[in-house]
Formats: sequence, C-alpha cells, structure tokens
Amino acid sequence: MQSANLTNQFLIAMPGLADPNFYHTVTYICAHNEEGAMGIVINRPLELLLNEVLEQMNITSRNDLIAQMPVFQGGPVQADRGFVLHHPVRKWDYSIEICNTIGIATSRDILKAIANGEGPENSLVALGYAGWGAGQLEQEIKDNVWLNAPADTGIIFRTPTESRWGAAAALAGIDLDKLSSDVGHA
Repeated sequence: MQSANLTNQFLIAMPGLADPNFYHTVTYICAHNEEGAMGIVINRPLELLLNEVLEQMNITSRNDLIAQMPVFQGGPVQADRGFVLHHPVRKWDYSIEICNTIGIATSRDILKAIANGEGPENSLVALGYAGWGAGQLEQEIKDNVWLNAPADTGIIFRTPTESRWGAAAALAGIDLDKLSSDVGHA
C-alpha cells in the first residue's frame, strides 16, 4: 500500500515527543518518496544571525534588516550545510521547486541576492536538515510522533517563530494544549 506523499506538508511534533532535535518543532517537508523524506525545521532559531553567515562567506549586506535575520537549525543532518526556503519560486544555481510557491536553494547566489536586497520576497535560512529513511517517517506517524497538515507560506515566513508550532497544528484543526501525550491507536 502506497502511503500519502507528504511533500509540501508540515510535520508537527506531538506534545509527547521528547527527542531534543524535534521537541515542539514544525518541519516543512521538502521531499518525500519511497526512499525517505527530507525537511527543514522552521521554528528552531539558532543564536546566529544571517550577517554572521554572510561574513563567513565574504558576502556583505548593507541592509540591517536582512543582516539581522535569524538562521534556523533546519535539523540534525549536515548541520554545517545551508538551505534557503524561498517564496516565490525562482531559479538559483542549485535549487529545486517544492511546489508552485516554495523552492529550496543551496547555492551562494541566493545568499548574495538576499544580501543585496534582490532576493526572493520571503526566505528562511537554515543550517542542516531533518531526514528519514525509507518507511521511517510513515512508521513515526503511525506511532503518533507527528501530526501533518498542508503547508502555509504565511506560517513559514510571517508567523512569529514561537507561534509556528501552534499555528501549524491549528491548520489540522488541533489545539495542542488540549492533546494528551498518551494518545494511542484503538
């Protein structure tokens, strides 16, 4: 039986998920197929600002708002590799279109464009990603580790970071404050 494709969906950590990498997180799923899944955690800011990343790459930004953007911990895999979720979709040197409104880029050109004020209208810069092997994510969903809901660009790019977990769950009609961490299957 083929499971649902979760690309362009949110994975919302259930309240009882104790794994420190994913406690109270919202992960945007960038790819999901029979080989596994890959996503970016969108509500775990690092104590790192974009200007620090740009400086390490010898890129200068003269825009204080851009330079002060938070960088997110995208997940525990390849934590030194950068990813940029962006809206609207536009082609960069190394990018893929996730859906018709969101893309992900891993190239220097998008960071230079952001620094110069010529980047996408909305962007989220993350270090690392979340990854699951074949069948792993499907099993975790069956085990009540995650809720899933359709992704929303407003939550990714405009909702305050500390509100994203609850806002994403609300898309699925769930009030996380009313959920028990002892949920099981009947």
